[in-house]
Amino acid sequence: MGDTIFGKIIRREIPADIVYEDDNVLAFRDLNPQAPVHVLFIPKKPIATLNDATPEDAALLGKVLLAAANYAKQEGFAEDGYRTVVNCNTHGGQTVYHLHVHLLAGRKLTWPPG
Repeated sequence: MGDTIFGKIIRREIPADIVYEDDNVLAFRDLNPQAPVHVLFIPKKPIATLNDATPEDAALLGKVLLAAANYAKQEGFAEDGYRTVVNCNTHGGQTVYHLHVHLLAGRKLTWPPG
């Protein structure tokens, strides 16, 4: 599961506010939220960056995105809208090298993001 902080969360070696889990995906609240709702959706399989994903990972990446969309519907903010973001490498803003999808919601989000 990798030796990143996310791998440690998956293995329950460090605590997290987990909001969703299935066999392939784990989701938890971001410790440094950038919106009223800021949840990270991660594959349990360690993939360092989007650049490292392979065609064999396509179904898994789809499951991550569908989990985020289902969470937005379940929590009642899908119709108002939300943003999903995947940062890749240093200039893309990635700080943890385990691929993850940020789900941001709960306020009107502006563009460009930063």
